[in-house]
Amino acid sequence: MEQLDAVEAALAEHAQIERELSDPAVHADAGRARRLGRRYAELGRVVQAYRAWRTAADDAQAAVELADEDAAFAAELPALRAAADEAAERLRRVLVPRDPDDARDVILEIKAGEGGEESALFAGDLLRMYTRYAERQGWAVQVLDETGSDLGGVKDVQVAIKARGTTAPEDGVWAHLKYEGGVHRVQRVPVTESQGRIHTSAAGVMVFPEADDEGDVEIDQNDLRIDVYRSSGPGGQSVNTTDSAVRITHLPTGIVVSMQNEKSQLQNREQALRVLRARLLAARQEEAAAAASEARRSQVRTVDRSERIRTYNFPENRIADHRTGYKAYNLDQVLDGDLGPVVASAVEADEAAQLAAAGGAA
Repeated sequence: MEQLDAVEAALAEHAQIERELSDPAVHADAGRARRLGRRYAELGRVVQAYRAWRTAADDAQAAVELADEDAAFAAELPALRAAADEAAERLRRVLVPRDPDDARDVILEIKAGEGGEESALFAGDLLRMYTRYAERQGWAVQVLDETGSDLGGVKDVQVAIKARGTTAPEDGVWAHLKYEGGVHRVQRVPVTESQGRIHTSAAGVMVFPEADDEGDVEIDQNDLRIDVYRSSGPGGQSVNTTDSAVRITHLPTGIVVSMQNEKSQLQNREQALRVLRARLLAARQEEAAAAASEARRSQVRTVDRSERIRTYNFPENRIADHRTGYKAYNLDQVLDGDLGPVVASAVEADEAAQLAAAGGAA
């Protein structure tokens, strides 16, 4: 087995984390306990795959040794060798480094783009799609802030999507939704179009892994400028008589987060800080990704948020992902939350590229 050194390192780290997690003192630091738990779950996949391969390889070797004495073992040998090869391939796949954030929850933002009111209506469609998809996955969705449009669309919305309970990395919210960032293009006849002509507009999606409340991102209060103002609804009319809306500017990075959904200034401030932590965590990880080797960098998820990643064509009921080549004619079902096959195409393309890169580096 070519990657035995990597396996042994993973087994040793898994055993070390298991010892740490058995120490009650570790759980006094909730952030550290969560990080260790995520890493333990990730390494657990390697441990299980290694044990399965070891068992299959031992069975095949035993059959080889006994084949000369017993024809029954000789007959079983091809199947046992195939099982050992399959287990070795599974082990090779789990040894490809996972994104360490796969088990995290996410902050997802949708912004209307070019196309005016039609773009805002499409942004509302995307919000519904992600909400329905999350419901199918058993996740919870919380709208943190939303600015509507005059015709019932969405100009800008920020939502938190959270798994219920502890999840394995491959089942995490970030593992599924991290590929959604970019420009989503729609082709359809707008409700505002009287001549029946097809228009093209777009909305932007940004996805950030949510930072833990403590430990992931430390924010110096001296680095923040906090402004308060009255919240407004569609058309700019004031919907509050008090200065409850909050705008936080992180001076070192220039990141600005605004919140006005809650009636309480304190609640809006807390939600804004939550989003700010996620953006700062994402910025730090983007810097790390830029410095990472090609083998460890996602081949599908891009940090270029201006990239057009997908087209939603209503006249043909077609959805197409431009990164993976995925195409299907069930757009109505996808917008109703049946996003699984589209997400799977991105996951599979990314894993295949990383396997190829790891094989080339071996």
